[in-house]
Formats: sequence, structure tokens, C-alpha cells
Amino acid sequence: MVKKIPARDKALPPKLTAREIAEQLHSGSIRLLRRLRKTDDVAGLTGPQASALSVLVFGGAMPLGKLAAAEQVQAPTMSRLIKEMEGLQLVTRRKDRDDARSVQVDATKKGRHLLMQARDRRLGRLEAVISKSPPERQRILSEAAAMLLEIAESKELG
Repeated sequence: MVKKIPARDKALPPKLTAREIAEQLHSGSIRLLRRLRKTDDVAGLTGPQASALSVLVFGGAMPLGKLAAAEQVQAPTMSRLIKEMEGLQLVTRRKDRDDARSVQVDATKKGRHLLMQARDRRLGRLEAVISKSPPERQRILSEAAAMLLEIAESKELG
């Protein structure tokens, strides 16, 4: 069970083990993303569509196989998703210039715009909550966010 730390407790939180911290990060991250994902519903994007579109918008055009690997799905699954997204005019497919067997997938202007709007809504919701916290908690959260990014980029995670 994850130990809850009171939000406004001025006393130091109890010393947690690395496992307990990992449990809190894991649970908190999943819950936060699930709640923010509801924002994507307004944009008309499914979770897989938003995720694949995000990879393309921030990572640039890429072969379908590379996109499938980034999203941790099989190529046929990604191919079906991309076909669906093409129908919505969110992405385009074109033959790779260097490898005729490969297909490059890229976000369209509409896809980029839709993703950025959804991102702005998610960030706005987070900002609204964070801005209500006292400055010291905001500073701590800023440091924690930087540490979380370091962990996410750690080679130890694979």
C-alpha cells in the first residue's frame, strides 16, 4: 500500500524507502495521466491516437516500423491506427526516399494543431492546480519534476 503524505503538512514527510517512493511515483504518474487523458476526449482523440501523434509531432516523420517500436506495438497494429488517423486527416504516409519498402509517417498540419490544443488544455489544467500551491511547494514540485525527467531518461530503465 502506498503511504499518503498530507498535502499541507508542514512537518517533514516520513522517510520512505526507495520502493515506497517508486510506488508513489508509479501510482501518481498513472493516475495523473489517466485524469489528464480525459482532456483528449474533447479533442476527439483516443489514447493511442494522441500518443502516436505526439511521437510524430515531437519526434518528426519516421518509418511506420520505428513508430510502432516507439509505441510498443506490432507493425500491423500501428498500420491500422495510422490508416484510421489518415481518414481523420491527422497523418500522412509516403514512401521512404531511401528505402522503397519503408513508409514514412508524418503528422499533418491539422494533426499538429489538434495535438497542441489538447496539450495546451492538459497543461492548463495542471497549471491551475499548481498555481494554487504555496511558492515553497511549487519550488519543491519544480525540483521533483526535474528529477522525474532525469529518471525517465535514465539508461537503467532501458
